[in-house]
Amino acid sequence: MRIGQLARRAGVTTKTVRYYESLGLITPERLPNGYRDYSEHDVRLVREARALSELGLRVEQTRPFLECLASGREHADDCPAALAGYREAITDLNARIEALTARRDLLVHHLRQAAYRGSAVSDPSDERIVMHDWTRIPTDLPVPQDDGAADHLPGLAVPSLRLPSTAGDVIDLAELGRTGRSILYCYPLTGRPDTDLPEGWDAIPGARGCTPEACGFRDHHGELRAAGVNSVFGLSSQDTDYQREVVDRLNLPFAMLSDTGFRLADALDLPTFHAGGSRLYKRLTLVIHDGRIEHVFYPIFPPDQHAQQVLRWLHADPVG
Repeated sequence: MRIGQLARRAGVTTKTVRYYESLGLITPERLPNGYRDYSEHDVRLVREARALSELGLRVEQTRPFLECLASGREHADDCPAALAGYREAITDLNARIEALTARRDLLVHHLRQAAYRGSAVSDPSDERIVMHDWTRIPTDLPVPQDDGAADHLPGLAVPSLRLPSTAGDVIDLAELGRTGRSILYCYPLTGRPDTDLPEGWDAIPGARGCTPEACGFRDHHGELRAAGVNSVFGLSSQDTDYQREVVDRLNLPFAMLSDTGFRLADALDLPTFHAGGSRLYKRLTLVIHDGRIEHVFYPIFPPDQHAQQVLRWLHADPVG
């Protein structure tokens, strides 16, 4: 069929059909005379892409759904990649809602300032402007599953690796846990107000929550020390300057260690993943005693409650 017939049957414009074709979402055959020949399958793909766009998905996000149909599945969301597409779209929508909410609240704030400026009557509203709190995690995050990537770690000796610390010194990991236990928690990436997280971050199981996790270890630092922990360190692949801003902004009572070369990951075969074109640590916590890994927490969820989880384990298994 010709492009106009396809557009009418799918309920879109011919311009939309050409746009989908330019993105490779549909690939019509070419007739000997050079005209495009669209099939019934193309009609279904365009209808599906239109329906998904009406749900709020970007055109580029419809690709895994259309590929699912092209593979012979009955429904466009029968494939795992399509489910991930739903999660990515939900994450994008949440971010837009948060941004719009913050903008609305700011406008309300300016409106009240202007309306009551110079007036003897105070603002009668007790409503507070609530901005997004980055120390909290969304309630709909995907839960990471145990893939067995940390099963080999308990009992291993910690290698002698010297890593720079936000405190300005260098820490030899082999010396951790020599006097009391040490907690070394590895995390992927702590966000900053002036830095965007990788696209689709919330859709990656176990990725979101580094700031709440750090705040948890901060808030329970005294209890951890009382439970026999001599030192707490966070470790990521970000450089020390990046980490130092986080330590200062969150008022962390412990230092972060920078492992930009993934030396610890390679030495112990720790789990990592890729996002935004970068390799990152998966979230994992090591309890170290006498230079060896005594216990491993992996996977970790929810990260904002992880410090309490570590405390419960310490109280259940005190150092003899």
